[in-house]
Amino acid sequence: MTSLAGKVLFVTGASRGIGHAIALRAARDGAKIVLVAKTQEPHPRLPGTLGTAARDIEAAGGEALPVATDIRDEAQVQAAVAAAEAAFGGIDIVVNNASAISLTGTAATSMKRYDLMHQVNARGTFVCTQACLPLLRKAANPHVLNLCPPLNMDAKWFKNHVAYTMAKYGMSMCVLGMSAEFADDGIAVNGLWPKTAIATAAVANLLGGGEMLKRSRKPEIVADAAHAILVRPARECTGNFFIDEDVLRAGGVTDFTAYAVDPSCSAFVPDFFLD
Repeated sequence: MTSLAGKVLFVTGASRGIGHAIALRAARDGAKIVLVAKTQEPHPRLPGTLGTAARDIEAAGGEALPVATDIRDEAQVQAAVAAAEAAFGGIDIVVNNASAISLTGTAATSMKRYDLMHQVNARGTFVCTQACLPLLRKAANPHVLNLCPPLNMDAKWFKNHVAYTMAKYGMSMCVLGMSAEFADDGIAVNGLWPKTAIATAAVANLLGGGEMLKRSRKPEIVADAAHAILVRPARECTGNFFIDEDVLRAGGVTDFTAYAVDPSCSAFVPDFFLD
């Protein structure tokens, strides 16, 4: 299989950034996209809404079902899954992309922010996968793809932002456990993480802005890597922690210039959790 034509993707955090790029790449194949996100009205600092994302999907050749959903709310997630089944007949792929970040130390991390990161990252990934599970079990080539890093237990990745690392690694532990749990069902569960910083709202607003953006890659590199994973046979591709550049290199890509925000950049900012 080389195309996602006709496949139904349930994508969280789909109104902008990496989630939007993954949805758009699938839409170009003719996929059906369940857009799961909170933003319905334009945000002063964040690009994209469910409405703009849906229009982008349809313009690219896909079908869009925008569902306003706070993935911290189990009932809202279940309602989004029910809407997907009613509109498209099932779900083939779950992309757990939604994430919250705060690169703060223990003393500086409010419990409100701690709870947000754990509820969106670890719990949100768990509840969305759980809610989609009955439909995934009926799918022909079911995949779950979490946007999460490989589990790296070096203390340097904890010491400056232990709460964020714990929450993000919760998504990674879902890959580790669920890939084994669902192996007999033939449901692939994998992680995907960028090798470099990606030009998203988090980089623009929280992680350094302009200069860091120049040393980042576009979300499309993650989207192309996700596509390459999601077309693989599920029973033969599970329990992996993929890195975007490695996936594309394995597929024959040698020139990554088109993915650079600044094509003249030769020193990209490496992403977190990678040694």
